[in-house]
Amino acid sequence: MPKPKNFKAVALQLPNHPMYQKNLDKLLAYIEQYKEHKLIVAPEVCLTDYDYAHIDAAAAFSEQALMQLKSVVNEQIVVLTLLSKQGEHYTNDAIVIHRHKIVHRQSKHKLFLLGEEDKYLQAGKAEDIQLFEIDGVKYGLLICFEARFKHLWAQLEGADVILLPSQWGMPRKRHLETLPQALAIMNQCYVIVANSAKETMASSSAIYSPNGGVVMDDMQEVIEGEIDFFLIKKMRRYIIMD
Repeated sequence: MPKPKNFKAVALQLPNHPMYQKNLDKLLAYIEQYKEHKLIVAPEVCLTDYDYAHIDAAAAFSEQALMQLKSVVNEQIVVLTLLSKQGEHYTNDAIVIHRHKIVHRQSKHKLFLLGEEDKYLQAGKAEDIQLFEIDGVKYGLLICFEARFKHLWAQLEGADVILLPSQWGMPRKRHLETLPQALAIMNQCYVIVANSAKETMASSSAIYSPNGGVVMDDMQEVIEGEIDFFLIKKMRRYIIMD
């Protein structure tokens, strides 16, 4: 596998509009605007929010939106989570789209009981939280609350980039700014957080580097940064963790 090339990444920081289509239109607009950026990560359930009162409609819209996203996403990598219907149950699925295909999918394993996710959603399997590779880059993915669990961190050891789509509440904002930075330093990798910007959420979308650096701006909908593979290699060479 050839050596990965550095690339530009975007973490989105979006509010949720009650009209699903407006959320999709905004995401599609950003995909087009930042088409020269290799990686775009959107907040958790950015298209429909946790609209439990209309969960069947939310899941149906998400399925249609996924078809549209696959049709437009080619060389980019686009990451988001969607409410999905699996038989008689609903799940919150992280989707990674690349070259018009879903290249990775995992259902949220650790449901947030304070938000009553367990009353509406079925938990995914822990073993689905694993590394996946795109163009020579090793990725891992955690969904929001899962970032609190150290045994899940261990399952992503060796990742070059860890993706964290979230809907993390304002009262725990400092936690969202501490845990991903620690994860980046410990795993000597990049961690990209895309968090909701609606009123009750923390914002704090960010791109963390393996040396503890951070790009963050709560006033913007788009956080831009570069994934530098030389920096990953440098940190792993000089601070040996084995």
